[in-house]
Amino acid sequence: MRILLIHTGGTIGMAATEAGFAPKAGVVEAAVASMVADGRVTALVELVTMDPLIDSSEATPKDWAAIAAQVFDAEGKYDAVVVTHGTDTLAFSAAALCLSLPGVTLPVIVTGSMVPLTVPDSDGWGNLADALHAAEHAEPGIWVQFAGQLLHGGRVRKAHSTAPNAFCAASSDVAPRIAAAAPVLQRVDQCNVAVLTVTPGGSSALMDYGCSQCDGIVLRVYGSGTAPDTAALRRALATAQSRKIPVIAISQCPEGGMRFGTYASGQILPDCDVIDGRDTTLEMAYVKMQFALSLHRDYPAQRAYLERALCGERGM
Repeated sequence: MRILLIHTGGTIGMAATEAGFAPKAGVVEAAVASMVADGRVTALVELVTMDPLIDSSEATPKDWAAIAAQVFDAEGKYDAVVVTHGTDTLAFSAAALCLSLPGVTLPVIVTGSMVPLTVPDSDGWGNLADALHAAEHAEPGIWVQFAGQLLHGGRVRKAHSTAPNAFCAASSDVAPRIAAAAPVLQRVDQCNVAVLTVTPGGSSALMDYGCSQCDGIVLRVYGSGTAPDTAALRRALATAQSRKIPVIAISQCPEGGMRFGTYASGQILPDCDVIDGRDTTLEMAYVKMQFALSLHRDYPAQRAYLERALCGERGM
C-alpha cells in the first residue's frame, strides 16, 4: 500500500514560539516516522510539503487548485492520498477537492488537529493515524477524518472552534466524488463571490452593492427558506437578475436545510430567480459558486451547475 501524504500546513504541524504557535519543519514527518517505527502504520508513506506552507485562514482558490493538482498527479502512482490541513478552512478545501477531481480513483483523506503534534496529548496523533488507516479501506472520493469519524467531504463543516470533535457532516448515500469515465482535473479561478446574510432590518446598501458588483452571491436566508419581502430586497435581487449573475440561497440554520415553497414568506426568492440550495453547507455553496463561475461563462450553464447534485453535496 503506497500513500502520498501532502502536508499543506495548519495547526497539526506547528510548534510553540514566543509569538504563539507557528509552522515548524519536520513535525509531521517525525510523527509519521514514529508511527511507522512502532508499527502503528504499516503502509509505505511518502510525504511532500507545500512550499510555502498554507495558513488555512489565508487559503484561496489558488491553494485549492494546487492541492488538487498534486492529488491528480498521484493517480496511478499511489493507492491513496492523505492531506493534512488547517482546520479553519478545511471544509472549504475538502469541498473544492470534491469538485476539482471528477472520476478520482483514489481515497483522499483530509485531516488536521485542534492541538499541534508538538503539544502533549495532541489530537493530531490520533487523527493522523486514523487518516492513514482510513486511506487503506475508504472508497474513492474526498473524505475528512477527524475525532474518530470518517466524514463526507462535500457535506462537512466545522461546528466548534475548540472541541476535539470540531467537524460534523450530514450523511449521504452518494460518495464524495463526481462520477466520470476517467480522472479529470477541473480548474477553479478566484471569482468575485459574496456571502450575504438576511437579517432583521439589515443593510439594504450592502445587499445592493453585492448584487450590483459581484459575479455571484451566496444568500443566507432564514430557516426553511424565508426572507423579508421588502422593496429593498426585491430591488437588489432584481439587479442580480438583470445582470444575469447567479444567486444561491442556503439556510442560516446549521441543520435541516431549506426548500422553496415551505412558507409563503419565502416566495420572494423564486420570484427573483434565486436558486434553491436545499441543504448545501455554506462552505460547499461558496466553493460551488466559484467553480460554476470558473467553468461556465453563461448564466444558464452556471445555474444548471449550481442546481445539479454532483457528489452527494445536497441530500434533498
